[in-house]
Amino acid sequence: MNGKLLEEQYAVHLSDYTDWDQLDHSEDHVVFPDNVGEYLAIDETALSQGELYTIVTNKAAKGNKGSLVAMVKGTDSDRVKSILQRKIPLNKRLMVKEVTLDMAASMEQIVRKTFTKATLVTDRFHVQKLAYDAVQQMRIELRWEAMELENKEIELGKEVGRPFIAAKLENGDTRKQLLARSRYILFKKKHNWSSSQALRAEILFKLYPQLEKAYELSQQLGEIYHCVKDKGVAFAKLARWYDKVEKAGFKSFNTVARSIQAHYLTILNYFERRSTNAAAESFNAKIKAFRNQFRGVRNVSFFIYRLAKIYA
Repeated sequence: MNGKLLEEQYAVHLSDYTDWDQLDHSEDHVVFPDNVGEYLAIDETALSQGELYTIVTNKAAKGNKGSLVAMVKGTDSDRVKSILQRKIPLNKRLMVKEVTLDMAASMEQIVRKTFTKATLVTDRFHVQKLAYDAVQQMRIELRWEAMELENKEIELGKEVGRPFIAAKLENGDTRKQLLARSRYILFKKKHNWSSSQALRAEILFKLYPQLEKAYELSQQLGEIYHCVKDKGVAFAKLARWYDKVEKAGFKSFNTVARSIQAHYLTILNYFERRSTNAAAESFNAKIKAFRNQFRGVRNVSFFIYRLAKIYA
């Protein structure tokens, strides 16, 4: 049977889609109050053609049936919290003890106004990613400078009638290649480097000591998350890390430091139970895999119905 025809037959005749109690508003929002648990996660994901949905999941369900608490079109905090407050009874909302989330201000507003008794925990991986991105930004800027310098040398060579030959470093890379090929090195810990990566890093840091300092700062932040298990100790170590960032004077890291300062309390809450937003990220990955399996989303309402059948 033709796949498209089978889908239509399933939607209209074989399933209870046409009798679904949330059908009339499914493209805008679906809410399942019975799936509310003590520990929730909130995140956003693109469903179709970049259209964002705010998704609330129950961590206790571990990505299986009962995971999906709510799926609301858009990320506007006032609109999302209004729907959640209207659809989820107060006693259910008050039972929530903790919600993990990213650093988006809209998500924080939604949680504070909807689950008023819950502790907010900023996801550690979003914080660490900021630091990694700051290092990569510095690397990219240096690479552009190296490319510009090489272009000038090529033009000069043409003027004087001498062909340009890029200088090779110890490992055979040019400066431009060195900076391009160092991307993954700057994400990894030193003990995970291969021998060739270690040589490349040695040359890179010799030429660009500021990049080594930025790399060390990003790794030190990761070590705080990895090793510290006490909230008070984490507070002191983050304060010292913040001081190092200020002294380093890197523009990209100052942005990271300000973001951390703005979410200081919710970041520190991580060290109470070491909760992350991995459940939300995993659920988003399942949605994307489901979407890819069906080669996109033609009928948004029916797609959300199928998600609800599996995860709600």
